[in-house]
Formats: sequence, structure tokens, C-alpha cells
Amino acid sequence: MAEPEGEGWRIAESDILREWSRSGSAAMDMLLQRGEGALDEGDPQSAIGHLTALTDHAPDFAAGWQARAAAFAMMGHFGPAASDLARALELEPRHFGALTQLGVLLEEMGDPERALEAYRASLKIHPHQQEAIDAVARLERETAGTQI
Repeated sequence: MAEPEGEGWRIAESDILREWSRSGSAAMDMLLQRGEGALDEGDPQSAIGHLTALTDHAPDFAAGWQARAAAFAMMGHFGPAASDLARALELEPRHFGALTQLGVLLEEMGDPERALEAYRASLKIHPHQQEAIDAVARLERETAGTQI
């Protein structure tokens, strides 16, 4: 296992994310890029349009479902976001980004116990995700007093 200070895990993470962003179709990859670009610009409605076209035409491409979940969550549509994350994780159970995203969503929905489970599952796959590390620490502090 790579040391946290080392760069080996960063290279592996980059390679994995790059591989997951490739659908095998230039047109589908462009839809993903457009959807992610709209998200970056704070336009979740446009992102949903691009990403719905993507999920319609490439239903087995986990990245499309994961990105559309982010757009739905940005709009406060937690049910569709959770559904899309479930599909992404069905297609790619090791998708640490989708698991961390699920943790965020569950927190926003007021379910810290299940959020903690999602973050921990994500960290089992990729133990260097700072967002998930911080969330686990925060939720463990918050839930410590509620457990009997």
C-alpha cells in the first residue's frame, strides 16, 4: 500500500477516474463533459439535460448516473439523486466517489448513521479521500453521544 505522503495513490486515483470517465463512445464522453461543465458553472438544470441524454443512450455507464446524481442533489432533488447513485453503484460497486457522494446525500437527508456507513465503505476502497475522512471523524463525534 502506498504511503499517504507518497504520490502512488494519487496516480492510481487519477488513472481510475480517467478510466471511469470513458464510455467507449466519443459522443457519450462529450455528453458527460458537457454535463460536468454545466455542473461546474452552477447550472444543474442544463447538466441534467445533458446527463439524461447520456444515461438514456449509455445506461451501463456508471459515470453518467453519478454525475446526474450530483446535478439532482444540487437542485435539492434527493430522491432522484439517491436513485441515480444506486444505479451507479450497481454498475460499479467500487465507485468510491459515488459512495462518498451517497454519504453527503444521506447527511443532507438527516440520516447520519447510514451516511457514516457510506463514507466508511468508500474509505475501504480508497482510504485517502479527505472529504470522507473528515466526514467520518465529524459523524463519529456527533453520533458518539447518541449510541447506547
